[in-house]
Amino acid sequence: MGLFDFFKKDKETPAQQASLDAGLEKTKTNFFEQLSKAVVGKSTVDESVLDDLETLLVHADVGIDTTVKVIDRIEARVARDKYVSTGELDRILREEIVALLEDNKSGSTAVLDSAGSTGQPFVIMVVGVNGVGKTTTIGKLAHRFHSAGKKVVLGAADTFRAAAVDQLIIWGQRVGVPVVSHGMNTDPASVAFDAVKTGVEMGADVIIIDTAGRLHNKVNLMNELSKIKRVMQKMIPDAPHEVLLVLDGSTGQNAFLQAKEFTKATEVTALAITKLDGTARGGVVIGISDQLSIPVRYIGVGEKMTDLQLFDRHTFVNSLFKK
Repeated sequence: MGLFDFFKKDKETPAQQASLDAGLEKTKTNFFEQLSKAVVGKSTVDESVLDDLETLLVHADVGIDTTVKVIDRIEARVARDKYVSTGELDRILREEIVALLEDNKSGSTAVLDSAGSTGQPFVIMVVGVNGVGKTTTIGKLAHRFHSAGKKVVLGAADTFRAAAVDQLIIWGQRVGVPVVSHGMNTDPASVAFDAVKTGVEMGADVIIIDTAGRLHNKVNLMNELSKIKRVMQKMIPDAPHEVLLVLDGSTGQNAFLQAKEFTKATEVTALAITKLDGTARGGVVIGISDQLSIPVRYIGVGEKMTDLQLFDRHTFVNSLFKK
């Protein structure tokens, strides 16, 4: 069984489903309260209802381009069916959002499916600006893998912030996995190399490398991340197997802008969107997934170690529309 196959077969527990529902509560409460006001007194989905729906989707941080796609899909459906009642709008909106997300077929799923079955560790390089929950996400990922019986090694290569190094060491102690660290103001690439070397020597299943959240310009960031990749490849030629970009969902469209900048600096293969429990902007997950054509791998819906969940489009949309 591959490393990520375990999680595909391991459906989220009722407790995790409850955490997802609670984590999206602010988004869905705000959205559906406004949607109810938009359709009050109206029996059919007409132009004014669609205008109001467009405004609501934008306010939920779905994003302009993705909102236009959703509205165009619903308009086409209304034109085809001739009559669509406002009572059907929830169901139609849910179906069209799921269909839109299913259009995103790109990503590294094939690579992930083979993880753990190649005889060498699966290397994840984690990127993202400071403050998005990057190091915490790494700790929660380590807990998830470790709980599945996998050998995990962490690399503290965000050496420009003492807090990042210390925080990752604390997470390693909490989870019970080794952390390779050279301390602050050391060469990040050297840390990454030693982490991969340690992982190979101990027969680890997965190695997770933290990286600097911000260097003073994009060229420096690109150079640093490229250097980290090169030194890891001295030990494992095709590392990293996943470049996971962590984004703070509570920042709405700022998260989308961050994602665009990071995809210019390095090849990002998957996304983790955190802090959805503290915001009414959960629609940003839909917009980012659609506009970047990069799969959302994880979402963070709470502070517990188990609150970093695998993202499933159907489960997410069903929870978002659950009343």
